[in-house]
Amino acid sequence: MIKKVLFVLLFLGCSSLKSDYSNIKVLEVIDGDTVRLENQRLLRYIGIDTPEIRIRNGNNFIYKPQPFAEEAKEFNRKLVEGKTVRVEFDVEKIDKYGRLLGYVFVKEKFVNAKLLEEGYAVLFTNPPNLRYVELFKKLQKEAQDNKRGLWGAYEVIDSNMAYLYINQIRTVKGKVLNSYKTDKCIFLNFGKDYKKDFTIVIFKDNFKYFYERNIDPKNFYKGKTVQITGKIIDYNGPEIVARTPEDIEVINN
Repeated sequence: MIKKVLFVLLFLGCSSLKSDYSNIKVLEVIDGDTVRLENQRLLRYIGIDTPEIRIRNGNNFIYKPQPFAEEAKEFNRKLVEGKTVRVEFDVEKIDKYGRLLGYVFVKEKFVNAKLLEEGYAVLFTNPPNLRYVELFKKLQKEAQDNKRGLWGAYEVIDSNMAYLYINQIRTVKGKVLNSYKTDKCIFLNFGKDYKKDFTIVIFKDNFKYFYERNIDPKNFYKGKTVQITGKIIDYNGPEIVARTPEDIEVINN
């Protein structure tokens, strides 16, 4: 009996993976960057991130929308809910949570790109899924310059104020005072106390994306004023993870 149940579960899992993702309906919009498809699979949009509607509280999630989270969800809902979409995959098709990873199109409308273009999402590089990273970078810059969506609501914050915005998406600006390399990552430090001050973290698996651009991530950014957009997390002080050079913008002083 147990073997039969396991076989059924395996069959259902495999069959859902074999769905025709070139022509599939969106049943439900979860938030600005996640939807549920008609085969019950969750799909996370590649290359973008939107403010969270729910936050983790122990083993549970509670409703606590961040600024502009509801607006992003509503914009996404108008784009895709109840509509038939085409999903395009990149190198990785599934993330560590079991969600599908994809680029979504409604006819010729590129949903991931539209969310960035209108300022409802920010660039979230996700190596090795980088097919449209140059397009996404361009669209985000245009949205920033025109203060569309969240860019009109959010101000760039100084690195010494980053601790006030833990678990929120923000653009942080400051001068990289020094850097430190370990076996696992590189730390770009914005203050003298690395345990309290803002830091950009680049993990070892992503070094290659910097080297491909002839950038030594340990030394290139030292002494430069930069800004980075992403979710600020608290780990020995506020930090944002950079995955590619596109995440870090050098500001002309």
